[in-house]
Amino acid sequence: MKLDVNLCNNLKSIRTRLGMSQQELANIAGVTRQSIGGVELGQYAPSVAMSLRLAKALGCQVEDLFWFEEDLPEVEAILAGSAPKQEQSRVSLARVGDQWIAYPLVGNDAFRIEMIPADGETVAVDGFPGISKLPLASKVASKEPDSEGEAQSEIGTNKVQVRLLDDIDKLHNTVVIAGCTPVLSLLARATERWHPQLRVHYRFAHSTAALRSLCRGEVHIAGMHLYDADTGEHNIPFVREALTGKSAVLITLGVWEEGLLVPPGNPMGVKTVSDLVEFGATIVTHEVGSGSRMLLERKLQEEGVPLHKVKGSDHIVHSHQDVALSVVSGIADAGISTASIAAAFGLGFIPLHRARYDLVIIKEYLEEEPVKQFLSILGHQLVRSQLEILGGYDTSNIGEVVANI
Repeated sequence: MKLDVNLCNNLKSIRTRLGMSQQELANIAGVTRQSIGGVELGQYAPSVAMSLRLAKALGCQVEDLFWFEEDLPEVEAILAGSAPKQEQSRVSLARVGDQWIAYPLVGNDAFRIEMIPADGETVAVDGFPGISKLPLASKVASKEPDSEGEAQSEIGTNKVQVRLLDDIDKLHNTVVIAGCTPVLSLLARATERWHPQLRVHYRFAHSTAALRSLCRGEVHIAGMHLYDADTGEHNIPFVREALTGKSAVLITLGVWEEGLLVPPGNPMGVKTVSDLVEFGATIVTHEVGSGSRMLLERKLQEEGVPLHKVKGSDHIVHSHQDVALSVVSGIADAGISTASIAAAFGLGFIPLHRARYDLVIIKEYLEEEPVKQFLSILGHQLVRSQLEILGGYDTSNIGEVVANI
């Protein structure tokens, strides 16, 4: 099997995600362990027969395992609007008439608020909503409820009748993800391009809320970036504490830079979180239970500064975009977010921590086709290139299993 330098593969990522050793996969596929190792390392290209056997053994399509990495094509485009021309910037493209138009994805234009089409409507029965009480489907480790009180709601508490407004096959082919990083929406779009029949439903939730949703059986995947200062570990201690009677796998999206967003040029000269108090800076904060709120509290504690001493510490926002908009509009002088958000809004950034962002998945969900399809895209160039041009992300380990719990 001759080496093809343009052939990429996702074999190791999918194999380890399913908890299989090279020898176990080799036995099922009827090949040697050395062949598995050689393919994973990119030392040679498998034959058509071997590719089909590997895909069958792993329960996926050949296209999920192998693809050609080719040079990306280029087109000449007209830059829309009055945005300054930069050497490199993220853009959307559209063909208008006989020319390509490039729309800069900068600031608020980098995000989208959409009306979500309904899949159905709840049905009233005998003049009352079709709701009945059911036993709780799962227990969640005891935590303080967040501001929205989502900890008081359990899956299965209320049962409703729903009149479908869409094809039920489409509803079956849906993967549901909860998390706070805007990167998840990028992954959703990339996956739907690669798997046109798949639907990715993204629910915004901070890390603790996302984990609770996973424990309640509301989502397939929870995105997290929580750091435990006692163990020096990301996410794993929190998942161990929250899961009861279930097994999960943690798959990393990469490492991102977290820190303070400040106005361009950092006019106050803020360098540390203690400067926020010394300079009388006004901040906005995230909800209790979010990774960003925990980072702010931890850094303030390290410098011996109580949170209530920081002006604006009671001003809660619910997303990274809200933090950036607060700084852009002058409502706040600073707030915790990521380097990629700072770059998107043209803001200054003071790094405080490198956090690992992981996807947490209940192991039984790994056998569901929508989940398989979503995870299959993680190592692809289409995803890597999107994350790399955002800035502030280290994607060298994207798609790797970091823990089995």
